[in-house]
Amino acid sequence: MQTQIQQVRRFNRIVSQRAGVLDSSYLGQGRPLGEARLLFEISDDGCDVRTLRDRLGLDSGYVSRLLRSLEREGLIQVAPSQEDRRMRRAEWTAAGRETVATYDRLSDDRAQGILAPLDADQRDRLVSAMAEVERLLRAAAITVTVEQPDSPAALACLKAYGAGLAEVFEGGYDASNDGPPDHDDYRQPRGAFLVAWSEGLAVGCGAWKRLDATTAEIKRLWTAGDVRGLGLGRRLLRTLEDLARDAGMTQVQLDTNRVLGAAQALYRSEGYKEIPRYNDSPYAHMWFRKDL
Repeated sequence: MQTQIQQVRRFNRIVSQRAGVLDSSYLGQGRPLGEARLLFEISDDGCDVRTLRDRLGLDSGYVSRLLRSLEREGLIQVAPSQEDRRMRRAEWTAAGRETVATYDRLSDDRAQGILAPLDADQRDRLVSAMAEVERLLRAAAITVTVEQPDSPAALACLKAYGAGLAEVFEGGYDASNDGPPDHDDYRQPRGAFLVAWSEGLAVGCGAWKRLDATTAEIKRLWTAGDVRGLGLGRRLLRTLEDLARDAGMTQVQLDTNRVLGAAQALYRSEGYKEIPRYNDSPYAHMWFRKDL
């Protein structure tokens, strides 16, 4: 692990240098990278301040200072949101829009300067490696927390979960046909409900509940489309198993639909074995068990 840590630190040093992170005037425009990045994140349609804070992982005081600086320069305007007057929303001014366009051009030039000294094969290797690093860093930035199963985030995940199944199941999916809401079963210590977060947004969920004194059932495993391929489903599954094991469970069961080939492959790769039917779910075609 220590060798890996040292490699990460070397990588961070060279990237921060080449990207101009240490420059007091990022890309020669008279402001540091923090202000430039915040200005860019506001985007063409504007953005509420809370989303900016969550997306960049910054505390509210620091974001407020950056916004005030950009306001003094006449690059943005911050006002209460028309949808929710309790929220503040930042938008570019005409000068801010021109400044972002300048940053875009200069950023392209800097990227070209990194690629230009390399031959075609080296450029392809570098860009492919960058894509892989980006993918893995996105995966590492996702956090998983235990939430109340009827919290706004949990309910939003369950709604997205149901909508996704409705698109792929033969004959669609109706949650009311899949048993009554079992929120209480997903509360600790009887069970748990997990929510995965990326940049302040709920992007995945999963739950476990007791079937008997030693058997847990995993339910509602879902990941948003834009984070699939990052290993989040496997991470949620393993976390649920750990929580069930810590609660004294010795085996875990789950069911799935025949059209969910990726889910079946995940379960099999994690040591689940197919078993006979153990429930009456109208959407289940396959049942699995694993010893913890």
